[in-house]
Amino acid sequence: MTERPPPGIDVSVPNVARMYDYWLGGKDNFAADRAAAEEVVRISEGRVLRGVRLNRSFLGRAVRTALDAGVRQFLDLGSGLPTRENVHEVTLTAAPEASVVYVDNDPVVRLHGEALLSREGRTRFVQEDLRRVEEILGHPDVRAVIDLDRPVAVLLVSVLHFVPDEDDPWAVVARYRDAVAPGSHLVLSHLSSDPHPEKMARAERVYEGANARLGARGRDAILRFFDGFELLDPGLVGPTEWRPERDEAAGEKFAGVVGVAVKR
Repeated sequence: MTERPPPGIDVSVPNVARMYDYWLGGKDNFAADRAAAEEVVRISEGRVLRGVRLNRSFLGRAVRTALDAGVRQFLDLGSGLPTRENVHEVTLTAAPEASVVYVDNDPVVRLHGEALLSREGRTRFVQEDLRRVEEILGHPDVRAVIDLDRPVAVLLVSVLHFVPDEDDPWAVVARYRDAVAPGSHLVLSHLSSDPHPEKMARAERVYEGANARLGARGRDAILRFFDGFELLDPGLVGPTEWRPERDEAAGEKFAGVVGVAVKR
């Protein structure tokens, strides 16, 4: 990416979406993003690079699982920069009639999202903070392609660890749960503080200088996000254990857990 940023973008502050883009091999990042991302790579001894790719693979499998259950509407909250196997690309082959709305509060993500997406289809991008539930669900672009009386897959992939406890992210998720119809899916991945607590604490310090603080949580706190949903097998597990399509990195511990649940 050129080092000339869009107007109004402060590239001196590491940005969590652009750090993630860097780990995935993207080019939409700046020097401060790369420096912070490389520090996390060093702390994690390279596991973060493997982890973000496994997380992306999980997203694709989870979307296909929702499609197999008949879900045709997807709300991707905290979607981040467009990368490989975006949600609308996963749905295109199996269900070209499916609707996808990407939501992110980052203006750089908005610029790329709007350039990528055609407003003539059933895919939209909304620049908004995922904590503003009513504003998102009432947004004209959301209402144009998503019918809340039919099942929706709510995707919260690698984002809730950037919402601090004081903002009560459990209540935020519950508001989405209460707004969607039975048969809706919750797709979630979250950094866990359990496998490598010392390294996680060091990584969290790197994010103190970024545009969003990182806050990994323990397993019990992550399970609370699924209150009111029924977890699908195999439950809340590591990304290599959630319905793997091939035996990959078996037994390797990553600092993240994933799960998919249904509102009955």
